[in-house]
Amino acid sequence: MENIRPIRNEDDYNWALAEIERYFDDAPEPGTDDADRFDILADLIETYENRHWPIEALDPVEALTCFMKDTGRSQADLARLLGSASRASEILNRKRALTVAMIHRLNSEWKIPGDVLIRPYAIAGPGHRTEKGRAAG
Repeated sequence: MENIRPIRNEDDYNWALAEIERYFDDAPEPGTDDADRFDILADLIETYENRHWPIEALDPVEALTCFMKDTGRSQADLARLLGSASRASEILNRKRALTVAMIHRLNSEWKIPGDVLIRPYAIAGPGHRTEKGRAAG
């Protein structure tokens, strides 16, 4: 494989970006040396980016909101799925935590991965926010 090297700094990163860019207009045939080179460069770039610019995972409410926006679903759609408009509003406004039954329904009906929805997150209490995953009390 020609000229593959680790990405240790910005210069290496910029080099790798320039190298992989040529494959965007002329995709390599699967199974060829160029396809292998593309895959290796992509993995190196992804590893460098994840190490230097990590993206924090969304909490369940943020993930649900993004999913709804991306798929054209509304709060009314969520209300139908969860059984009431007030429940949907409470979930989206962090006044009520998602239950296991709600997570199951969101996973089975809307295909949102369960592991995205089971993370602890902050619930808003009267006039304040609580610790992640704990109700005010």
